[in-house]
This record gives sequence, C-alpha cells and structure tokens, in this order.
Amino acid sequence: MDRAQKEKLVEELGQIFDSSGVVVVAHYAGLTVAEMQDLRARAREADASVRVAKNRLAKIALEGKPCESMGEYLTGMTVLTYSEDPVAAAKVAAGFAKDNSKFEILGGAMGENALDVAGVEAVSKMPSREELIATIAGMLGAPASGIAGAIGAPASDIAGILSTIEDKAEAA
Repeated sequence: MDRAQKEKLVEELGQIFDSSGVVVVAHYAGLTVAEMQDLRARAREADASVRVAKNRLAKIALEGKPCESMGEYLTGMTVLTYSEDPVAAAKVAAGFAKDNSKFEILGGAMGENALDVAGVEAVSKMPSREELIATIAGMLGAPASGIAGAIGAPASDIAGILSTIEDKAEAA
C-alpha cells in the first residue's frame, strides 16, 4: 500500500469516526471467511457496516476526534462495526458475539463517549431508532383512539338502552 492509498484510507476512517453514531471494536482472530461474510450480512440488514483496517492507520484517523480515547482498543486483529443509528452496530456486534466465541468485543465509542464491553452490551439492549419511532407513534395515536371511543360510547349506550326497551315492549 503506497502513501497515497494510506492517506485516502485515513481520510475514509476519519469520516467513519465523525459520522457514525456508534463504533464497536472487536477481535476477529480465527473467524472463517464464511463467518465474516455472515457478520457483514447481518450488518447490512441493520444498516450498519463492517470494516477491517490497520490499527496504526485507524489511530492516525482518530487523532483530534471526539472519540480519540477509543484508540486504546485498537490492538491485534481488530474489526470495526459502525452505523449512523446509535444502536444498530452495537446490536449486530453483540448478537454476532453471542453466536460466535471467536468474535470478542473490546469496546467502542458513541459520539465522544468511549464504551467498554459492558457499555457496548448496554447500548445493544437499547431500542433502535425504528422501534422508538413506532413506540412514539403508538403513544400519539392512543389518545386519539381513546377520544374516539369516548365520543362513540354515549351513542352505543343509548342504542343499547333503546334495544332493551324495545325488547321489553315486545315481550309485554
């Protein structure tokens, strides 16, 4: 890899560190090509990405970034899992780590906050952006359906009373 390619790679990594909601660093030593493809496929499904980069170049890209403290995790054979959604990459990494013992999460960063293994686990258990939007939409719709039910309730009560009176009149 010549100097120009390294500079381009450092720039790409810098953009990843700037624009990602979460970055997870993990060891992947011993994973087969098929297992790495599985990790990449899971990441794609969750709108996340996986990147293997040289640690030295990643540390250079981290210089001056808010998440610079994450550089301590960049040792050995590391892979970066990242996403704009602050939860997606952590969910993918944690799920893959549960299924594959060779994939060891070291830590990561969420914005300017460095995360240890427990931090990545905690982030992975949070609801995703889509789940939060669905929950909020449901909460916003609940009062409207309650109001509609309350408005319709007196009419249905009156109809029930009239039906009962009519049944009694026919029986008499």
